[in-house]
Amino acid sequence: MADAVPSPQETERRLPNYRLRFVLLILAAVACIIISFSVGRYSLNIADVLLIFLSAFYSAGETAVENAEAFLSILPPLSPLSGILWISSAIISWILALLSQILPGSGTVDFATYSVLFNIRLPRILAALLVGAALSTAGAAYQGMFQNPLVSPDILGASAGAGFGAAVAIYFYLGTGAITSLAFVGGLIAVGAAYLISRLTKGSATLSMVLAGILIGSLFSAATSYIKLVADTNDQLPAITYWLMGSLASVTMDDVYFAGTVILLGLIPLYLLRWRMNVLTLGEDEARSMGINTNMLRLVVIICATLVTAVSVSISGIIGWVGLVIPHFSRMVFGYDYRRIIPASIVMGAAFLLLVDDFSRTIASTEVPLGILTAFVGAPIFAYLLMMGGKRS
Repeated sequence: MADAVPSPQETERRLPNYRLRFVLLILAAVACIIISFSVGRYSLNIADVLLIFLSAFYSAGETAVENAEAFLSILPPLSPLSGILWISSAIISWILALLSQILPGSGTVDFATYSVLFNIRLPRILAALLVGAALSTAGAAYQGMFQNPLVSPDILGASAGAGFGAAVAIYFYLGTGAITSLAFVGGLIAVGAAYLISRLTKGSATLSMVLAGILIGSLFSAATSYIKLVADTNDQLPAITYWLMGSLASVTMDDVYFAGTVILLGLIPLYLLRWRMNVLTLGEDEARSMGINTNMLRLVVIICATLVTAVSVSISGIIGWVGLVIPHFSRMVFGYDYRRIIPASIVMGAAFLLLVDDFSRTIASTEVPLGILTAFVGAPIFAYLLMMGGKRS
């Protein structure tokens, strides 16, 4: 298997113009974000959306300028910082005045439009971006660490543990906040139990951890099934079933703040360690000969990937295929160099789940769970990638 994986140098020759590809990817993601604000049951004019956010940005800039002026009043006059702030404010004002004339929007926005944008769609879009980036990056990290392209973020039981925690919270009517908290704790407990079991077994540490993850995941899935069996069929069972299928319909800004903090804490180390993942692809002995503590590296990757997976599942439910398909697509576009796979997976995963969420809230009169759509979209894409990989081999 290792012989079939090209080296980063071979990838460099095969896939030129990496920076151009990445810039185009970012532009496509930005376009997806703008479109996501305008689509939905309550459709909005893209020009109005842009004007609202530019106006909000300008209002925040005016407040910052006023605060800075109050602070600079005690400093010597003609401060360069004061001049920069005044120039920036003037430029933004001129841009807004120009846009209000040339854009086809109405120029005035009612309260309903403002509420839809900032109270409903903004938290949901931010959550989709965070969860998509987290799951795809965790999948890429797990695949690199275990040297297995079929590994997904829930391989160590994080999703099953989170599902059990959420089911317990729903069964005891503990509220939305408790669902998120218990799901997050359940995911961490599941992976922690898998890690402890793998440490107590003999043989390959990597294989033991995968098998322990499958074992713990099965136990938590069975426990969740039992809760569904004894749950009230009128309200508890439908709520548990719908949560397990994945949705961002009830996400709030508090969820975004909580998940965003944990996801950033997990993604930053994975991004900084991406070059060391390349060394792992060379083999255990080769990595150790280069002075890398492979056991510590794997532990850090597991902890970070588990954190982002558990917190993602805690606010969105179980969403499959994102962490499996997106890393493969990243390799197809950017090669096998993890210095490129990790940032590409972050952007691709965020854009992919955002598009899926857009379809979820527009293709039917009732919202389709994300887990169903990602399976419908991800499975054919993964089959195509497998066939393309077989032809290249």
